[in-house]
Amino acid sequence: MTGTELVSVDVEAALTQLAKRHRNASGVGLQVLNLVGGFTENVLERLPDRIKDRLEETTRRALEVAMRAATQSRGVVPDQKGWLNTAVTTAMGAAGGAGGLPTALAELPVTTTVLLRSIQGVAAEHGYDPSDPEIQKECLLVFGTAGPLEADDGADMAFLSARITLTGATVHGIMARVAPRLATALGQKLAAQTVPILGAAAGAATNYAYTSYYQDMAQVHFGLKRLSERTGRPREALVAELRQRLKKA
Repeated sequence: MTGTELVSVDVEAALTQLAKRHRNASGVGLQVLNLVGGFTENVLERLPDRIKDRLEETTRRALEVAMRAATQSRGVVPDQKGWLNTAVTTAMGAAGGAGGLPTALAELPVTTTVLLRSIQGVAAEHGYDPSDPEIQKECLLVFGTAGPLEADDGADMAFLSARITLTGATVHGIMARVAPRLATALGQKLAAQTVPILGAAAGAATNYAYTSYYQDMAQVHFGLKRLSERTGRPREALVAELRQRLKKA
């Protein structure tokens, strides 16, 4: 189902549900911070300079690998339930964190692939075709949010309302725009996995947070898109109403 025919929808109930999703996404990072010992704002300082300097490039490469692998795997492996995606990435995070930074770096593109594949699964759940280049770009935009370890709801809402102009942009163009913000988010994840002694636990916890977060944000993103199409109301207006709900929470 990809049609845009207008239908009668309980917009209030739909926005209430989306607000709940957004709050869930925002709250999971705090649980992880408590588990791994309370990071400061300078969490990225845990990473060696050689890694920080190449973080955006590393992230862009991971996104390119993830896009190819996630798209190609759709004809072979069916979409999985959200809890299973979370379980898989949690296990991968533990393995990546157990060996410190080298294994965490090796695990990064694999986790990014599973995250992107789970976002594509949410798109399909809302009736969109993940093989459509426009929907592929929408999936990439979900990575444009602040990330679960960044206490910045404003950035999340800016991503939902302003969005990156998709018309005329290529998938690689969107990737280049998203990579800087995602690099910061994934840098926080890598830094968490370097915590002495707690590396495996921190890796598992951060991957749990990232998978939960991006799946919830994908639900909000595609939920708003579908709600806009079904009601004929501009997405920006729906985002404004969602923002008001979140302020009252």
